[in-house]
Amino acid sequence: MTPPFEMIIIGGGCAGLSLAMRLTSLPEKKRVLIVESRTEYRNDRTWCFWGTDSAQLRHLVSHRWQSVSLQTQDRKVKVDCRAAPYEMISAETFYAATLQKISQHPCIELATGTALTSEPWRDGDLWRIETTAGQSAGRILIDTRPSLPIQTGEAVLWQSFSGQEIECDEPVFDPTSATLMKFLPVEDARIPFVYVLPFSPKRALVEFTVFSPIPLSADELSQGLELGIAAEVGAAEYSVGRTEHGILPMGLTKPAPRAQPSSVRVGVSSGGARPSSGFAFQRIQRWAQACAEALLAGDAPVAHAPDSWSLAAMDKLFLRVLRARPEFSPNLYLSLFGVKTPHSLIRFMSDQATPADCASVVFSLPAWPFLGEIPNFISRRKYKIAGGPIA
Repeated sequence: MTPPFEMIIIGGGCAGLSLAMRLTSLPEKKRVLIVESRTEYRNDRTWCFWGTDSAQLRHLVSHRWQSVSLQTQDRKVKVDCRAAPYEMISAETFYAATLQKISQHPCIELATGTALTSEPWRDGDLWRIETTAGQSAGRILIDTRPSLPIQTGEAVLWQSFSGQEIECDEPVFDPTSATLMKFLPVEDARIPFVYVLPFSPKRALVEFTVFSPIPLSADELSQGLELGIAAEVGAAEYSVGRTEHGILPMGLTKPAPRAQPSSVRVGVSSGGARPSSGFAFQRIQRWAQACAEALLAGDAPVAHAPDSWSLAAMDKLFLRVLRARPEFSPNLYLSLFGVKTPHSLIRFMSDQATPADCASVVFSLPAWPFLGEIPNFISRRKYKIAGGPIA
């Protein structure tokens, strides 16, 4: 019988590969199995973050922007972020770097094209999984799959996006500045905007994004994406290089299932993504480092560290206001990014805010939309959204 693995990682995406890459540096060479359903890795997404001193894997960054902007039809805010640039790592670069390290490790096995056929189960001191390639066992289980199905009501809001990387026949972009949010009119409780990452004067990733009580498919976003690209390029002709689509929860309404000491659930739906923004890459890197260090010390694996009470409360209240008053969301975001101290904003967005940073953010926002939600927030009264309650 094949001896058990020390660890089984379900899912070879960002979280699974990030942990495996850290494990390659540990002095102990213990056997690890990564189970991944995809048969090949494609350049299917991008991860962005602020280039603070604590940001990890910055050597993989393929582009940096010295400023970012947000705008509505009649107002624009531009933030100078040269001290901590807005940075991007492509999936292509990340996958290549992590897969190379894993392939060179004698004890880490990546099983692509392998899917679970049942839920993992506990058998004595082992975890067992049944897959399309057979049965495997391990002492530790790291589950990176979504802990909840993508269903209406499971999050306060959903961030759905669809994008295309395009190449124009003439220069139309400013590669030094990224557009984080170019807001479109709010309709049917949906907050739509265009997100633009220019890589050169002729090439950019353009995404159409919607914050909504319901998750949206790529087909449902296609018209908005087409119109968004047309507005960016004007009369220029362009070709499409690649596409991407994703759905992120913003403020899950149910906690992730409790795990046993030898098993944790991680990833974007288990604390890996910032509820109010969807930024996940650096949070996942911090978890991967902490988890690898815990394992090296002989401790149980760790889940994502919870946000501080103050940060969690601010995010939750902000999302409640967006859900209750979506028509005010563009001005709220422009006010937030119009804060007088950009460093405070960047630290806040990067989960590194000091009490002074939090105060700066609070005072940058208009008070009255939040005052109306505070009674509900304090009382934790449940109210209905399409498909489920918000606790």
